[in-house]
Amino acid sequence: MAPPTRTPRSSWIDEGLRALGDGGPEAVRIELLAQELGVSKGGFYWHFKDRQALLEEMLDAWERTWVDEVIERVEGEGGDARARLRRLFALGSSFAGEPMKIELTIRDWARRERAVAKRLKRVDNRRMNYMRSLFGAICENDDDVEARCLLAFSLFVGSPFIIVDHGGRSRAEVAELALMWLTR
Repeated sequence: MAPPTRTPRSSWIDEGLRALGDGGPEAVRIELLAQELGVSKGGFYWHFKDRQALLEEMLDAWERTWVDEVIERVEGEGGDARARLRRLFALGSSFAGEPMKIELTIRDWARRERAVAKRLKRVDNRRMNYMRSLFGAICENDDDVEARCLLAFSLFVGSPFIIVDHGGRSRAEVAELALMWLTR
């Protein structure tokens, strides 16, 4: 008789991130995740000590996917700093839907939990440091680099909160104009 098939660890993490994006950290409940995965909750304990261990691994996966892998993709295609900034902005603008829901939920969660705030600060600093390296290659003035980084990062985080018409232009067109302005 074949041993029972276990639900992969990554499935628990992915389902946890989906639940987080849909309902915040309170929605990441072992029983509900098991139900969504169509398995018993006992399988959870093969992979994780407890719910907190799952939450930590979810944050690890989020950081790996949206910092490490993004930087690897941007750097992997080469090009000058402007080309890499364009790729970075394109990846950022594709960050709609589920990934942005998770991002915004983590930001909200960080307002209430010190450990998550500490993690978010580290992630944001890594993102800003990467942008500083790119903008620093096209700007001589440190103040200019810092201002462009803050504006670019603010566009990424704040854009979902802005509901406005752009005078006949699409949001994508305005984002492209912003990118051209930031990278000149």
